[in-house]
Amino acid sequence: MSDADLIRSARFRQERETGWKRLSELVNRVERKGAPSLSFDEAQELATLYRQAMTSLSLAREISLDRGLLAFLESLCARAYLAVYAPQDSLRGLVWKLLSRSIPQTVRRTGLPILIAFMTMFLGALAGYLLFFEDATWYNTFMPPDMAGGRGLGSSREDLLSVIYGGDGIGTSGFAAFAAYLFSHNTQISIFIFSLGVLLCVPSFVLTFYNGLLLGAFVALHVDRGIGYDIAAWLSIHGVTEIGAIIIACAGGFRLGLSVLFPGQLTRADSLRLHGRDAVKLAILAAIMLVVAAILEGFFRQSVQDAEVRLVIGWGAGALWLAYFLLAGRERGERS
Repeated sequence: MSDADLIRSARFRQERETGWKRLSELVNRVERKGAPSLSFDEAQELATLYRQAMTSLSLAREISLDRGLLAFLESLCARAYLAVYAPQDSLRGLVWKLLSRSIPQTVRRTGLPILIAFMTMFLGALAGYLLFFEDATWYNTFMPPDMAGGRGLGSSREDLLSVIYGGDGIGTSGFAAFAAYLFSHNTQISIFIFSLGVLLCVPSFVLTFYNGLLLGAFVALHVDRGIGYDIAAWLSIHGVTEIGAIIIACAGGFRLGLSVLFPGQLTRADSLRLHGRDAVKLAILAAIMLVVAAILEGFFRQSVQDAEVRLVIGWGAGALWLAYFLLAGRERGERS
């Protein structure tokens, strides 16, 4: 660099350095304490100094000043941009906003896919239930041996009751294995249902319907032995939340598939990108619900022996989820 260039660079820095230092001070404070630490006047000053620094950077690039000055200005402007425009919420604040507003609002926007997912699960369960009483050997067709845990057409009423109410630990290993397999199975199903929904909804529909078949056949086995009420209570503790999670995951998959099938005025790629945000929120919700279902199953499934209490716990949790979906994050003017 020539002497003339050095003089010009030094003069350029000298004329503007006071503003750069002040901008750096404000940016440092925002990075340490957040934007709320600034007063109203300081926030205005930050925005003004940021615009001036961007102008200085543009001029510095045009007149080809020394690289050190350019690097300094680029770094300062990048940090100032984040201080001015980036979300100022903490990680805790962002998570709270996601859970308290964004996710329930997304659920309310996704009423049709959720209804489709629910009907798919319901029809699958109804088909499995009716097919069992038409021909009980359908149970062996639907239910994988590992998932059945030894419970099948040869199980007596007493065998099934002993494991439903085996709170003392005797005879519960088979049902515990079944419950663990069921949770693992439902988690995998939820992941597949969501991720495959983009393929025009068909895989999501098939997997959800099949999961309903398993549920219907399993319940029918116990109804056939005269203990339908008992198995309904046992399944309610974790099943209401767990099946709800599958339905939510299926709705997320349907949301992806419908965005490809019916993009409207958008291209399919843009439609998928737009609706994919809501689909991801539904996937997060499904994951949270599966964790809650695991906690309910781990603490209450065998420790609570009264059928009525089991029903209250399971459907009480369902009522809380419904209230969360319908009421949380409502804004003024939002329709019921």
